[in-house]
Amino acid sequence: MSFRPWRAARLRKQAWPLVAALALAAPHASAQGTEDIEVTATRLPEAVSEVPADITIIPGAELRARHVTDLAGALALVAGVQAPPGGDAGPASAVPAFWGLHEFDAFLLVVDGVPWGGAFNPAIPTLDLANVERIEVLKGAAPVLYGATSFVGVVQVIHYPAGQAPDAATIGTGSHGSWRGQAALNLPPLGDFAESLSLDGEHLGFDDRRESLTDGHALYRASGELGPGTLRLDLALAFVRTVPNSPVVRVGDALNSITPLDANYNPANARIDQNEYQGVLGYDLPTRFGAWQSTASLDYSGITDIRGFLRPALTDNGSQNADSQQQQRQILNLYADTHLALTPAAGLDVAIGADLLYGVARQGSLNGAYDVPLSGAFIPPPTTALHVDEINSVYDDRRFLGQYIQTDWKPLAWLDIEAGARLNETDEDRTSRHVDGFTAPADLAAIDHRSTVRPTETFGAGVRLWENGADRAVLYGDVREAFKPAAIDFGPDYTPAILQPERAFSAEAGLKGTLDDARLAWQAEIFRLDFTNLVVQTTNAQGNPLQQNAGGERLQGIETEFTWHPVSALAVRGTLSYHDARFTHYIAAESGLNVNAAGKQLPLSPYWLAAIGALYTPGHGWQATAVANYVGDQYLDIANTAPVRSYVTLDASLGYRFDRYSVTLSGTNLTDQRPPVAASEFGDSSFYLLPGRTVFLDLGIPL
Repeated sequence: MSFRPWRAARLRKQAWPLVAALALAAPHASAQGTEDIEVTATRLPEAVSEVPADITIIPGAELRARHVTDLAGALALVAGVQAPPGGDAGPASAVPAFWGLHEFDAFLLVVDGVPWGGAFNPAIPTLDLANVERIEVLKGAAPVLYGATSFVGVVQVIHYPAGQAPDAATIGTGSHGSWRGQAALNLPPLGDFAESLSLDGEHLGFDDRRESLTDGHALYRASGELGPGTLRLDLALAFVRTVPNSPVVRVGDALNSITPLDANYNPANARIDQNEYQGVLGYDLPTRFGAWQSTASLDYSGITDIRGFLRPALTDNGSQNADSQQQQRQILNLYADTHLALTPAAGLDVAIGADLLYGVARQGSLNGAYDVPLSGAFIPPPTTALHVDEINSVYDDRRFLGQYIQTDWKPLAWLDIEAGARLNETDEDRTSRHVDGFTAPADLAAIDHRSTVRPTETFGAGVRLWENGADRAVLYGDVREAFKPAAIDFGPDYTPAILQPERAFSAEAGLKGTLDDARLAWQAEIFRLDFTNLVVQTTNAQGNPLQQNAGGERLQGIETEFTWHPVSALAVRGTLSYHDARFTHYIAAESGLNVNAAGKQLPLSPYWLAAIGALYTPGHGWQATAVANYVGDQYLDIANTAPVRSYVTLDASLGYRFDRYSVTLSGTNLTDQRPPVAASEFGDSSFYLLPGRTVFLDLGIPL
C-alpha cells in the first residue's frame, strides 16, 4: 500500500463514524459479574469502571496463556499503545509510545509501587515479567503520588504478594537457538512471615546472527506481622547480557538499499551488559486516623555499553565510516515514600504524604572511529584496538522531593470526584568533561545546576449515567498538569547543559462501562495534550548527535477498546485508535538543516492503530490465542518527507493442557514484518527494525 498525504485526511473523515460506532473499550473485566480493581490512580483500591480516567488491567494469567515475556507483548492489546522491542538500549529494551508520542522516557514505569528506573529513565531492560499478578496501564500524566512523573502514560507491573505465587514453572526452546524458563513458588513460612521466590532466565537469538540476549531475574518477597503493623521485604536481582544489532540509515525519503538486512556493524567486543540489585522495605501501620504506609527502595545498576554506528554518509572507500563508544555507567537510586490514607467523612478518602526520589549517575565514554565494509562481510576490530579520539564523562546528581494530597470524594452514589495536588521541588547538579584524544589542549569541563519549584494538579469527575446489577455506564473527564526535569540519554557525546524541564497540560473525556453481567467491558475517550520543551534527538551541522528542547507539540485523538467474555474460557479483545500528534512550533535541526516543523506529524507516530485478540483458555484440553496488530502510515523524519507504509503483525499460540502439565507452540511476528520502529540516539537518520519471526515450544510444569 503506497502512502499519500491525502489518504490520511480522507481516512479521518471516513473513520470518525466508525470510531463512534465502535466506542468500545475497557479495562479487562472478568467474566460472570466480577470487575477489576486498580490501585495506580489513587493508591486506594477502586473499581476500574468508577475511576474517572482511562485504565486498562492486563491479568497475569493472560500473559502466561499467551507466553508473553516482554513489554511489547504485554501491551499488545492496550488501545493506542505501542512498545516495539529494541532501540539503543539493546534487544532487552523497548520504546513504548502512548497517545502518538514515541519517546522512551515520556511514560512512567512502576514496579510494585516503586518507580523502576528511579530518577533517570524507565529501566525496561531489567524489567521482570515473571510471577506477575496483573499490569495496570493508566493513560495520561502520572498521578501526583509519584516522584517521577510522566506525560502520556503509567505502566505498573504488580507481582504476586509474598506467599501467593502460582507454584508453576515453564521451560522452552525456540528458533535461532533460543531457550527460556521461569518458576514461581511459595517457600515455607518463616514464623509469621509468608515467603515466595520467582526465578526466570532466557537466551534469545535473532535473524542477525551476532545479535543476542541472555538475561536472568530473581525476586524474593516476604511479608508478615511485626508489632502492630505489617513488614514487607523485596529483594530483586537482574542480569542482562546482550550483543546489540545495528540501526539502518535513512537516505532521503527511505531507508537505504545499500546495507544488507540484519547486517551488524558493531565492534567485535560490542555488548550492553547490566547488573541490577534492588532492596525494598515497607511497613504498613494501622492508626486511629487511617492506614499509614511507608516504603523505601534502594537499587544499584552497573552497565557496560560498547557499540558502534555507521555514519549517515554511508561511504565505503576504506576511510573511517563508523564511530564507536566504550562506556561504563553506574547508577544509584533511592526512593522513599510515606503517606497516610484517611477517611475523614463518609464517601471521602484522602491520601496525604511526601516522597523523595534521589539519583546519582556516573558515566565515562571512550570514543573512537573505525572502518567497516558496508556489505557487513567482516566483523570490525574491538574498541580496545582503536585509537581513542575523545574521552567524555558526566556526573549527574538529581533530587526530586514532593508533598502531595489526593482525594476521592463520592458525595452521591452516582458521582465520583477525584482531585490531587503536588508541590515539586527538583534540584540537579551536573559535572561534565571532554578530552580530545588528538590534541590535549582541547580539554573542556563544565558544571551546570538547575532548581525548580513548581506545583502540579489533577482533577477528574465521573457520573454514573446508568446501572443495573453489575452493569453500568459512566461518563468521565479529567484535566492534568505534568512537569518533569529533562531526561538524560547517556549518549557518547559531550552534553554539559541541563535542558529545560518538560511540561504538559492534558484533558480527556470518555464513556465507559460494562454490559451482560460485566462480561462485556467497553470504553471510548477523546484526549488532547499540549507539550512544551519536549527533549528530542537531532544532529548538528557536522552530523553529530544533538539533544535539544523542541518548542511545542499537541497530541490529540480518540481511543477505544472492548473486552468480551462470551463464555468463561473465551476472551475477545479489540482496540481502535486515531492519533494526531504534531509540532505546534519548532525550528528543528535535522540532518544539519533547519526545518520549520510547525504542523508536521511527530516522527514514528502513526495516525491509526488497531488490534484484535482472542484467547481460548479452558482449565484443561486445547488452548489457543491469537493477537493481530495493525500499525498505520507514519513518517520517519520531522519534515514528513520519509513515509512508512502500514503493516500488520500476528502473534499466536496453540497448546494442550493436561491435568498437571501443558505443552504450547507459540510465535511472535508470524507475518515477519521488518519496518523501522525506533529511532537511534546517534541522530535523526538511523532506525532499528522490528525483530523478525520467532517460534517457541514450551512445557508447563506444576511445582
